[in-house]
Amino acid sequence: MLEFDNVSKSFWTGTQRKVILEKGSFRVDLGQSLGILAPNGTGKTTLINMMAGLEKPDEGVIRRGCKVSFPLGFMGGVVSKHTAVENSRYIARLYGLDPDYVESFCRWLCNLGEYFNQPLGTYSSGMRARFSFALLLALDFDIYLIDEGMPSSTDVDFNKKAGDLLRERLNRTTVIIVSHSPATLQQFARSAAVLMNGKLHMFDTLEEAKQLYDYETQG
Repeated sequence: MLEFDNVSKSFWTGTQRKVILEKGSFRVDLGQSLGILAPNGTGKTTLINMMAGLEKPDEGVIRRGCKVSFPLGFMGGVVSKHTAVENSRYIARLYGLDPDYVESFCRWLCNLGEYFNQPLGTYSSGMRARFSFALLLALDFDIYLIDEGMPSSTDVDFNKKAGDLLRERLNRTTVIIVSHSPATLQQFARSAAVLMNGKLHMFDTLEEAKQLYDYETQG
């Protein structure tokens, strides 16, 4: 499980204090994927980074009773001057996995050809997104964190392979996805929440969450 207990987080913008979450409490049990709707600029990435342990709350406690992934798209664990080969093998050792397996898996999914032997600093944003997603799926987690859905890629083969793999993982793992788009959440989660003005409103269904979200953002 992943649990937030009276968690608060805010930032000083230079002119005012921006509240991301104020005394938020919720729990995600394994097998109960959760979608969180949040308008742009409300702190979606900060929230998911706290779940991953990349950012600490100002107050409250975050409990992780299982293996929680880094967020999809997060590239903080890789080094731009190193090749995809070097990065994939380093991450494998970091997580106690077979470097040969992680490298070959990433090669197969990314389909980057000779670029897999080039430094990540030479990659386009789409290529980096494909490599990040491949690393995420090469590792084994109980809860996967996704910020705004699948990485954007013009590579049709990658989109199909990655999408099929993610759907297969959904059958045996749990996903927490944060997005400004209800359509994105619909692919992954049944229960949902709305993050707005520092408050997290929990609902049993995505449809209920969508009603509040549409009212607040379009009203």
